[in-house]
Amino acid sequence: MKSILLVGAGRFGRNIAEKLVEMKHEVLVVDVYEDLINDILPIVTDAQIGDCTDVDFLSGLGIDNFDVCIVTIRNSFQNSLETTSLLKDLGAKKVVSVATNDIHEKFLLRNGADAVIYPEKQLASWVALKYTNDTVFDYVKIDDEFSIFEVAIPESWDGKQVGQLSIRPKYGINIMAIKANNKLDVTITPDTVLSKDERLLIIGSIKNVRKCFDI
Repeated sequence: MKSILLVGAGRFGRNIAEKLVEMKHEVLVVDVYEDLINDILPIVTDAQIGDCTDVDFLSGLGIDNFDVCIVTIRNSFQNSLETTSLLKDLGAKKVVSVATNDIHEKFLLRNGADAVIYPEKQLASWVALKYTNDTVFDYVKIDDEFSIFEVAIPESWDGKQVGQLSIRPKYGINIMAIKANNKLDVTITPDTVLSKDERLLIIGSIKNVRKCFDI
């Protein structure tokens, strides 16, 4: 269990808060709007009304006691930037901030954010890959180069052993697991035989995955 400070109780912030509570974390939510605080208070550990661009208010929260500070302010980039910077100045261990465009992302990283969430951009990539072909069922971006993909096994691989396909040397792709009937098998060896009715969980670059699976 971790202690989380969530700045911003809007729709996106509330969704994050609900997930954090489901995961049994302690969550303090802060927002300037009383109605949002009253709405979210029943589902979190605590919620306070306050202006997080006010250094005195933030100082009173004991920022260095939180494991993670998440800034979900989306209606004012200036406030988001100021809050992110102040949190880091006050000793925040980790600050994660939400961006709404590429420029905001760059400025947040330069001004104290340890990580940036860019929901629209990340969701756009996911939708584009998932719904424009029959090969990719899901994917999670790891960094700017590598992602984890759930992909269909090509018919040409049906009945063949993993070692016969030389996937790693040819494409730089690692098989993490085989998925069948919603169950994962992570005990993959060169002798593992593949079936076209199964799916693979792999890690690799988008470029190499496209080439390997003809996406």
